[in-house]
Amino acid sequence: MSGASGPSLALSIGASDFRTLREQGRLYVDKTAFIARVLDDPGAVILLPRPRRFGKTTNLSTLRYFLEKADDDRSPLFADLAVWRETRLREHFGRYPVLWLTFKDVKKPTWDACFALTRELLGELYAQHRYLLDDELLTSDEAAIFRELLAQRAAPSHCELALRNLCRFLRRHHRQPVVILIDEYDTPIHAAFSAGYYDQAIDFFRTLLGAALKDNEDLFKGVLTGILRIAKESIFSGLNNLRVYSLLHPRYGDSFGFTEAEVADLAARAGYRGELAELRDWYNGYLFGDTVIYNPWSILNALADGRCSVYWVNTGSNDLIDELLMRQGASPHEDIERLLRGEGIRKPIVENTVLRDVYLDEDAMWSFLLFCGYLKASEVRREEVREIATLSIPNSEVREVFHGLFRTWLRRGLGGEREVEGLTRALLAGDTEAVEQRLARLLTESASYFDTAGNAVEMPPEQVYHAFVLGLLVHLQPQYLVRSNRESGQGRFDVMIVPRSAGGPGVVLELKVKKKGETLKQALAKALQQIETQDYAAELRAVGASPIHKLAFAFDGKATAAAPCCRSSTSRPASR
Repeated sequence: MSGASGPSLALSIGASDFRTLREQGRLYVDKTAFIARVLDDPGAVILLPRPRRFGKTTNLSTLRYFLEKADDDRSPLFADLAVWRETRLREHFGRYPVLWLTFKDVKKPTWDACFALTRELLGELYAQHRYLLDDELLTSDEAAIFRELLAQRAAPSHCELALRNLCRFLRRHHRQPVVILIDEYDTPIHAAFSAGYYDQAIDFFRTLLGAALKDNEDLFKGVLTGILRIAKESIFSGLNNLRVYSLLHPRYGDSFGFTEAEVADLAARAGYRGELAELRDWYNGYLFGDTVIYNPWSILNALADGRCSVYWVNTGSNDLIDELLMRQGASPHEDIERLLRGEGIRKPIVENTVLRDVYLDEDAMWSFLLFCGYLKASEVRREEVREIATLSIPNSEVREVFHGLFRTWLRRGLGGEREVEGLTRALLAGDTEAVEQRLARLLTESASYFDTAGNAVEMPPEQVYHAFVLGLLVHLQPQYLVRSNRESGQGRFDVMIVPRSAGGPGVVLELKVKKKGETLKQALAKALQQIETQDYAAELRAVGASPIHKLAFAFDGKATAAAPCCRSSTSRPASR
């Protein structure tokens, strides 16, 4: 680790350029072992997916300054770092022409805007190598295309081959193979998926990347970073020289994020007065391969502020996560309930992400949350052809994401924090009339809340109910446990609110959706009978809840108010 020391440690938050960090004496955690791993890697093309803000850009920048052929002497940047102590690696220092491209800002609402910005980025890349037009190594046709790209008016077909052609030109001039570094390669694909031009984006970027990285004799190394491994059939079709190291792979386990030892050293040098255990609870918990990793963005912010708070989750939109969790059916929401209670869930891991599947395939959804940094995987085992892992929420900061989503959903569905407070008070008081009014509002408002990209998505009452349960779970903590679909007495209740201390009120709810040919009154009677005959209140009596409220609700259509019927008791029901 290198940089300034002591309480005046020059922390740099948001800066990712290696040269700037070093020349300004800013904090730089020595990750240059990453360079050795890349150079020793048998893959000609390497993909390194990691969550956002985990040091991907800085690592690529470090690699660039080490490998790039330049007029100035860059050795002082590396003099006291790990890579410089491996003399065998110096033969690669300053040797190669490097193409550096970042797609971090290519997130546009239309394909035309996306293509225009991409063409602009390619034009800027060509401008860095304008000198190639002066050495007479280009044919007249090649020079014409070069100038089109410089002027940012090249046709799509010429843009698709821009990286491949520039590699060829650079190899001729420098007589050295080329290094291609692409940061956040998947950002345009995410934007395209959200905005509805996914097919056009996939077609273009598949050709752009494939032409540059597949069977390219002018290529020494290609390194790509992003958040996800987009499925091979989508964007890396035919790229047989690609090696992918997801966060499950141990090879680059400590290259991204901070290790325990690095955090302890940083905290000491920054004069952090808090407990390391607090930093660990808030920002630790990730597993990259076999290495326990802290979130680097949050650690730097916490050290700068002198306190732990929510940092990483505020650096990007959680809208897609919100949609995913809300649109799923009952099973995922039961799993989320377990996650929020600190439990793990066993799930298959899908490393090749087809974005369309994350809404349709529950396994793809869990894997998406894992690779985006919202879950961690432990106890990974291969079973037949699949990897199965125990997924859990890594730390307190990420738990706040889930809590925040369901708090927000409940507030919006009910019309504000005051309404949420009113609902919880009504539940704990057994006031069915007030609960009925608020549940009706929740059912009515849910459609507008899930209107995304101009397309309203109908949420059936069952899914509204599951989101309602999760909203209650996070809102009533820590005084109450909120459980759903658990065994109590002789059956499985729908929702139970359990006081953590004896003497507090307890609530059991049974919710029924009216079936075809059934009246609302019949559905309601069935729900109430089920509460009594199955003795759902048994668990509440066991923990000493008092009073115990037993509430039954029936629903007839999404926009129809619940029809209430309840009985409250503190004693065992009459014998049956």
